[in-house]
Amino acid sequence: MQRKKIRTILVPLIITILSPVAVGQSLTQTVRGNIIDTDNKIPLVGATVVITDSDPRTGTITDGNGNFRFEKVPVGRISLQISYLGYDSKTIPNIVVNSGKEVVLNLSMEESVVNLDEVVVKPKRNNGEALNEMALVSGRSVSLEQTERYAGSFNDPSRIVSNFAGVTNTQDGGNDIIIRGNSPKYIQWRLEGVEITNPNHFEDQNSSSGGISALNNNMLATSDFYTGAFAPEYGDVLSGVYDIKLRAGNNEKFESTFGFGLMGTDLTFEGPFKKGYAGSYIINYRYSTISLISDLGLVDKEELNGILNYQDAAFKIDLPTKKLGRFSLFGLGGLDGCLIEDVPLLQTPGENNMNTDIIQDYDKNNYLVNTGINHTYIFNEKNTVKTTLSYSATSMDDDVYESQIIETDDAQGGILIDTLERTLNYKSRLKNSVYRGAITYSNKINAKNTIKIGSKYSLFAYDNNQSVLQGSEAIRVTLTDFNKNISTLRNFISWKYRLNENIIIVSGLHNMNVLFNNKSTIEPRIAANWKLNNSNSIHAGYGNHSNMERIHNYFAKIILPDGSVTEPNRNLDLLKAHHFVLGYEKRFTEYLMAKIELYYQYLYNLPVENNDTSYYATINEGLDYRYVDLVNKGAGKNYGAEFTLERYIKNNCYYLINASLYDSKYKSLEGIWRNTQYNGNYLVNILFGKEYRNLGRKHNHVLALNAKMFYGGGRKIIPLLRDEYGNLAVEPANNKYWDFEKAYENKIEDTYQLILTISYKFNRPKSTHEIFLDLQNLTNNKGKVFEYYDENEPNSVGYLTRSGFYPNLMYKVYF
Repeated sequence: MQRKKIRTILVPLIITILSPVAVGQSLTQTVRGNIIDTDNKIPLVGATVVITDSDPRTGTITDGNGNFRFEKVPVGRISLQISYLGYDSKTIPNIVVNSGKEVVLNLSMEESVVNLDEVVVKPKRNNGEALNEMALVSGRSVSLEQTERYAGSFNDPSRIVSNFAGVTNTQDGGNDIIIRGNSPKYIQWRLEGVEITNPNHFEDQNSSSGGISALNNNMLATSDFYTGAFAPEYGDVLSGVYDIKLRAGNNEKFESTFGFGLMGTDLTFEGPFKKGYAGSYIINYRYSTISLISDLGLVDKEELNGILNYQDAAFKIDLPTKKLGRFSLFGLGGLDGCLIEDVPLLQTPGENNMNTDIIQDYDKNNYLVNTGINHTYIFNEKNTVKTTLSYSATSMDDDVYESQIIETDDAQGGILIDTLERTLNYKSRLKNSVYRGAITYSNKINAKNTIKIGSKYSLFAYDNNQSVLQGSEAIRVTLTDFNKNISTLRNFISWKYRLNENIIIVSGLHNMNVLFNNKSTIEPRIAANWKLNNSNSIHAGYGNHSNMERIHNYFAKIILPDGSVTEPNRNLDLLKAHHFVLGYEKRFTEYLMAKIELYYQYLYNLPVENNDTSYYATINEGLDYRYVDLVNKGAGKNYGAEFTLERYIKNNCYYLINASLYDSKYKSLEGIWRNTQYNGNYLVNILFGKEYRNLGRKHNHVLALNAKMFYGGGRKIIPLLRDEYGNLAVEPANNKYWDFEKAYENKIEDTYQLILTISYKFNRPKSTHEIFLDLQNLTNNKGKVFEYYDENEPNSVGYLTRSGFYPNLMYKVYF
């Protein structure tokens, strides 16, 4: 009955989408945008803009506000070349033009450092370069077009970066970002230049795990992603920086996008506030599709046990003024929850998740909020000030209920199975809020010198309580219980010096202050890029970086042998690291490049257990976190080599091949160098795709095929206890399962995955339709992630495996 209801709705929808399209005219669209100076953000008046692949060539110049406009551009892909006297010319390739939505571009140009009579106009080949002019090493841009094109992105900005060298996700199917063997909890997320919470649904208290991003591709502009030796402005981060940018809404006409897919149903609105005003808005809302189907009564809610329910929304409001500068308001929020019942084994907090006579129910409810306002004021052609006020909050409510299984003889040779009343074992209530204020001053002294100075104050408000049942008498023990405000103050100065048109140096300092326990750092940074000629360049960088540990470790309650309770970690110092990077890049053509990058990271001041026989360090902390006495006496090292060969899309095809060889180690007080659990040792990505254009009766359809092959080393595990002959030696009665002496020595197995994406797009006079089919793990390879004890499995050993084959279907219409 339920299937009939679903078919009644979906079949007509699919027939409508796939029906032939009759178009009696050539389809075109408007392409327009704005060009500003990279350093001082002033509009460039009179810049030349040319559509390079038009026949005949079409060009225009920017007006008094730096705006340009092309009407009736044929749908497809185009490239723009922009040039301006005294500035380095630039090419913007692979701009997708659809009939259902205007193309609005925000571009920038950098002033040339050579004399005007020496200027030779050459297109600057900057495919993939980071947008931040102060970031010269270990960084790249991530465009909206890439997130939609690369196979396996799942409409998820978190997953797109796992296609790049040195980056992978967790093998259990989550979208955690593991960079160069570092823990995913040490990555910094930013939205519109402002630090935010982990933008994933179903996150844990380490802000590392997740499964579904709350960010939606419909809202994104080109963003920056950094993997090491960060620019001076970035602080309180060890692993990587993902600086997400939201695009501005269309400020001339109202537009909408509707999407329906297995991962969610969403709607986006954008448009101007009034005719003639350059301000705009864009708003997106998404709801879990399976929850929507349930709410409509198409399936029985009781059949949805374990289904992830979520919803999220985002917005950006752009408000330029004539005299007071430009204001920008933005926000991102999410709400999610799930109840997974009758799970005999689950990696949940608590002590009994290995007992086979215990059934667990896991009830999880989260929310996230990020909102803020940016204000940019340009005093003159040299001086700019940007100020920011923002608010972030997360709430995580986790409950693990347990029921004991009772087996009795039914006196007829059978067994009766019953369960005792549910008991709440693990309980967690975490509410964290952050209020931030920041100011950055930029001074473009001349074409060679630019200085940025900034300061940021953050007030963290924590209200955390966690407890668990322990011991044979099931006594409830408090793990954390605190309601505290903690402040940090960060300052930086950054200087970009262009020695000539081929050599750029960025240097500076970052200062981090934790006012809660008076910890402070001075962190020097320097990076250089040397363009040897038009096709070869080398880059190098060094950065000293620091990061606070996750707050629950500071307030962990430790029970001493005499029964007293103490909080010994309140004086934890900052984690610190030295990052070194050396790279070489070869540009064979405008669309083909190769790069090799070597790196070494030495981590110190790592929190480790205050026990010289313990393996434990917080850099391995995940869902299996522990609360112990910590000291900042651990060390770590990550080093490796990354190779990338990339052909940007040209003539409707592209490929990306990268490989990484790396090692990730740490040392606790026991003095033994161990693998971190994230030490996969190697990873290989092979992506390629082809577009078939001009299909259909009116030549306005596009078929795209994209594929990804991934090979990677398995994560290191803590194995089950075994004797010298390899036989299982666990002691369930004493709750002894793991061989901590062999922590992270080995993996279970390596992993591979094949992903195929098929998309079909067709344009109508006032709309564009797209159908996506994302075939995850096409070979259904369920690689083993870690092992656990289960007396019902062969040899009493069970395995958590990767998710198997999973298809994701989505339909979008732009109108």
